[in-house]
Amino acid sequence: MSTTFVAAADFVDLDRYPIDRECQARRDLLTSAQALIEADGCAVLKGFVRPEKIDELIVESDRVEKFGHRNFTRTNPYFLPDREDLPSTHPLRRFYDRSNAFVPADTLGSDSILRAIFEWPAFSPFIKEVLQEENFFPYADPLADVVVNLAEEGGGFPWHFDTNNFTVTLAIQNAESGGEFEYSPMVRSLTEENYGKVQRVLDGDKSMIKTVILEPGDLQIFKGRYSLHRVAPLRGKRKRYVAIFSYVSEPGMVSSPQRAKELYGRVLPIHLERAGLRADALID
Repeated sequence: MSTTFVAAADFVDLDRYPIDRECQARRDLLTSAQALIEADGCAVLKGFVRPEKIDELIVESDRVEKFGHRNFTRTNPYFLPDREDLPSTHPLRRFYDRSNAFVPADTLGSDSILRAIFEWPAFSPFIKEVLQEENFFPYADPLADVVVNLAEEGGGFPWHFDTNNFTVTLAIQNAESGGEFEYSPMVRSLTEENYGKVQRVLDGDKSMIKTVILEPGDLQIFKGRYSLHRVAPLRGKRKRYVAIFSYVSEPGMVSSPQRAKELYGRVLPIHLERAGLRADALID
């Protein structure tokens, strides 16, 4: 674990983000990030990874992108089948093209920089403090705790909710243009789907949508299970790489078999063993 700690500390800009020690700068950082999360479920730490280290993350992403499970499909925001008993305008009946890829976590390797950051003893406790969540655990899914999302020209990610309560992303490489992160803050709650609000977002109500431009090295902390969000379509030949570090509110939680197969191209025994064990009542 010592090499993991050193590698992570070498990559994070600890002068700007001293998350590894108790000090006034860390307390100020927490106060600022917590306020952003409380306001709309999204906080961005610009330049979290040192600029001179970005190329090494790109090399790692280039090395593993061949393992990405490319998926070209049409999906609604909940990744669920059509409901013919509902009106055609209902969010469950709004389907969009989705074309990107996820590199499964188990292909990154023991020398992964991204896994080093995820497993760094200073990292998860800081994220937990930002979110102010009592129940906070690294995602136990061996395919999905640390992944690289890659998207190519014409791709992106249409409007959706995340399966995980808390998602942390690190921008690594942007496409030549496009790829803006758009979201509608906290549009649903733990117990209410709020389909009317979701429909307004899907209909393009700009008053409900915020846009974030993420640059390589930016760390985003996001409550994606409650905020509808998308990545706008990409343009240009350069691939977009984003690392995803995932956390949940229950120990041992993994993807559903359906979700694992769709996103990663595989279903493991652990997905079947733990299917149907989620504690919340949300439909996905």
